[in-house]
Amino acid sequence: MGLFSSSKSKEPKPIGVVTHYYGGLGVAIVKFNKTIKPGERIHFKGATTDFEETIQSIQYDHKDVELAKKNQEVGIKVNDKVRDGDKVYAVE
Repeated sequence: MGLFSSSKSKEPKPIGVVTHYYGGLGVAIVKFNKTIKPGERIHFKGATTDFEETIQSIQYDHKDVELAKKNQEVGIKVNDKVRDGDKVYAVE
């Protein structure tokens, strides 16, 4: 066992990033780097942000959509405040 043992857990890769937050509406604008659908559980993490949320609905251009495509910026309703630059992770 050396200094660089492989027992350390690998840091999960973010699946998206918050690009804007509308506080009055409680809506996060998230740019996902993979396809995501309502019902999936995600984890918001940032300097002062750290909570999980199940996606209830996804909106694109103010209309409900069935999924968020890769690299598409979509709005999702959140129950807590998020900040620009917060990372979004998939919850297994």
